[in-house]
Amino acid sequence: MENNEYRYVETKFAEHKIYTFAMRVGDLLQIQYVASRGVSTEQGAVQRILNKSRVDAICKFVLGGNSFVNTFILNWTDTQYVPKVKKETLVLPLQGRFAQMLDGQHRIAGLQEAVNQNAEIADMEVLVSLFIGLNTKEAARIFLNINSEQKPVPRSLIYDLFGEAYDDPESAITRVTDIVSFLNETEESPYYGRVHYPGKPNSQNMVDLAIMVNAMKPAFERNGTFNQLQLSEIETQQKILINFYSAIKNRYEDVWDKPKENVFLRAAGFSGAFDFLTGTLLQQCLNDRKFSVQHMETLMKLETLPLLKPDDVKSLGGRTARTRVTDYFRENYLADLPEDNDSYEF
Repeated sequence: MENNEYRYVETKFAEHKIYTFAMRVGDLLQIQYVASRGVSTEQGAVQRILNKSRVDAICKFVLGGNSFVNTFILNWTDTQYVPKVKKETLVLPLQGRFAQMLDGQHRIAGLQEAVNQNAEIADMEVLVSLFIGLNTKEAARIFLNINSEQKPVPRSLIYDLFGEAYDDPESAITRVTDIVSFLNETEESPYYGRVHYPGKPNSQNMVDLAIMVNAMKPAFERNGTFNQLQLSEIETQQKILINFYSAIKNRYEDVWDKPKENVFLRAAGFSGAFDFLTGTLLQQCLNDRKFSVQHMETLMKLETLPLLKPDDVKSLGGRTARTRVTDYFRENYLADLPEDNDSYEF
């Protein structure tokens, strides 16, 4: 049996010791395996079924010269060949399926695909955190800690940090999808729980995900409004969207939960309002350095606007209805401008 020795750092999760060390990808591939919940009956089986598209994306990521900072978390389950823990080093046998993958199954599958295409990837080092002898209950506790209590960073923010956002034609869609998810999951959002995702039950008080993404995507592309105005941080974009639609909701408070009376729960309402934000309001808020709900309400003079109803756009085509909503805001916003050029100073 081939063995290898690793210098480790020892920490604890609850009463369980964790040994963290650097390991060759090739060695990790030899000893790890995945025990999927509902497929494997052995102790510690907690993993989900692999997502092939995610594995392919990780493979592409690795072949592009990238690696991983976060550790692969393993549970050593073999009782015949047990790791030898010394004062400063850990001795591991390397020929057999000895360790369950608790976290990192998609990454390891992506690494395997990458090694199949480029054998040199096997010599790359990754970090491993190893538990020894966890049962299913203990493994599940760790799995839940990783996957429920630790909220992942938005994928689009990761692209930004890598500096690759604008080289990826899908990055604008990713960013918009992240923002729509934020609108759907944040309690103070006017669209909290109101985004309809594919495969989920639909209702009249929801806006379809595809409608929201299609309406917003051009403004988040490389030459889109948000990047042109240097409003490129996702946290800033999220706050602007929540504040803008909150300003509208405040005026429509009495009908906001009534789909038959709230045009902003329709494609034309959401999209037309967004066009007004990016085409008119955003620049003014930037000039004023104010993006608060109150300032947006003041600029839009919402208290003077009659309520726009779904019936007002019902007979119009999709694009025309969307434009009608945009004009509804613009006409009121521009109402105080002089009617002739004699009032301007040149």
